[in-house]
Amino acid sequence: MFRNRLKHHWAAGKPSLNGWLSIASPFVAEIMACQGYDSLTIDLQHGALDYAGMLPMLQAMRALPVTPIVRVPWREPGIVMKALDAGAEVIICPMINTAEEAAEFASFMRYPPRGTRSYGPTRAGFAHPGYGVGANDEVMAFAMIETREGLENVEAIAATPGIDGLYVGPSDLALGTTDGRLAPGFDPTDETLVASIRRIAAVAKASGIRSGLHCGAPDYAAEAIGWGFDMTTVSGDTRLLAMAASASVTRWRDLTQAEAPKAAYARD
Repeated sequence: MFRNRLKHHWAAGKPSLNGWLSIASPFVAEIMACQGYDSLTIDLQHGALDYAGMLPMLQAMRALPVTPIVRVPWREPGIVMKALDAGAEVIICPMINTAEEAAEFASFMRYPPRGTRSYGPTRAGFAHPGYGVGANDEVMAFAMIETREGLENVEAIAATPGIDGLYVGPSDLALGTTDGRLAPGFDPTDETLVASIRRIAAVAKASGIRSGLHCGAPDYAAEAIGWGFDMTTVSGDTRLLAMAASASVTRWRDLTQAEAPKAAYARD
């Protein structure tokens, strides 16, 4: 029987650590899955990959006890349903601004009579025996709150039947709610923005659903668990690779006093 490990992990009162995948590589997905994350999110919105890249990554993660999550690029039924059919157990949908948008997204997640999902679990049916019976109860829909409108409507979004969680993207939330006062980025310290982030977690908890926050550093992510978040994401594969490579190169050059190449690759 299909059982969403992450859903039951939360039901037991345990927080979770989420990893983030933007590189189209089953090998990278497998390496990340071996590191002890509770879940891994494949990013179809901003990641350098598409459905063809996602599918083998889900297969590579299958051997490890990690829950597969997919962030879809938009609130569109085709890609939501294909991600579920491929084996995603949680879907994160960006830019949910109203209860109506939340309800539409939620409908894509579940088979009739609870939704409008078309039946055809191409891979999920093989990966999870009894998938068709249990899917409606086990898949989870996370709505991203990342605009002023979404923040204003967060209570209504959280109360929407079929929405199982709220996910905070702090960069877009900063852009969308501070009138250009704050630059996008992880781990904000601005009091107003932090208050908005904490409000989202509080609304989720009051509504009986889950909440997640994208963070840059483990210390901030651990603090956010104390704010009431059920799941925190720490960085992602691209940034972790860049940070590890940069630290190694910097250390070697410090020890050898060797100069770096003049045309070094620019990093954001």
